[in-house]
Amino acid sequence: MLLAVIGRSAAVTVAGLVILIAGFLLLHAQPALREIGFVRFFADASWNPSPGPEGRFDIVPALVGSALATALAALIAVPIGITAALGSTFFVHRAVARLVDSGVGVLAGLPSVVIGLWGLTALVPWIARIRAPGASLLAAALVLAVMVVPTIYVASRGAFKSIPKTCLDGATALGMTRIGILRAAVLPTVKPALAVGAVLAITRALGETMAVVMVAGNVAAIPRSLFDPVRTLTANIALELPYATGLHRSALFAGGAGLMALTWSLVVLGRCISRAWSGEHND
Repeated sequence: MLLAVIGRSAAVTVAGLVILIAGFLLLHAQPALREIGFVRFFADASWNPSPGPEGRFDIVPALVGSALATALAALIAVPIGITAALGSTFFVHRAVARLVDSGVGVLAGLPSVVIGLWGLTALVPWIARIRAPGASLLAAALVLAVMVVPTIYVASRGAFKSIPKTCLDGATALGMTRIGILRAAVLPTVKPALAVGAVLAITRALGETMAVVMVAGNVAAIPRSLFDPVRTLTANIALELPYATGLHRSALFAGGAGLMALTWSLVVLGRCISRAWSGEHND
């Protein structure tokens, strides 16, 4: 009985915190939404939030920067994370798997500023040799990929390990090869869990700030190639909020509210995909 009460209280507390954060963001974003208007955030030609009529509040460049960096990071990290988890679970010795698990745990625990420091001192100069300036969309995507691989790996590893050994032994007894077992039994079963892990990784990449600030170049313009500098929504807030006032400050809160809405949409999309795949497997 006590455990049930504690569980309900914790659930209500978490939901309340989410509502409070959303309300706080919307409260501070209201002046910008009222005076600037929703349309100008997407059709104001540029981001130059100076006071007066010459101010421009277009968040499209930052929104595109966030979307491109996150999408590229996911394209790199999701296959690597799932493949690494697959190998650790089915294709390597247990001692090697434990070593990989430990390494992934260390990588997951590294502060984002440390990964950003690596990106700034090693990755950015390497990219600059190919094409200047080095701080770019590509650098941001690679740094984000490094940061989210552990999330995908842990979620995928847990999903693969949840497959009962009796099922695998039964498939082996029927004469199926290991690759055949993975294709026919393992991957279809764990698809929902893999989708959830991918969504968690994407939401983390979308919300990352410090590492991206250090390697992305932070130019508020839509990139035309992988080697152009970008600015993400999170970087835009982190860089400008300390000195922003008035409508400028309110516009940054509006960007934060939009980021929260986008994250929520991704979580809902992930749950829908997971449910659809779960129903498909059950059928």
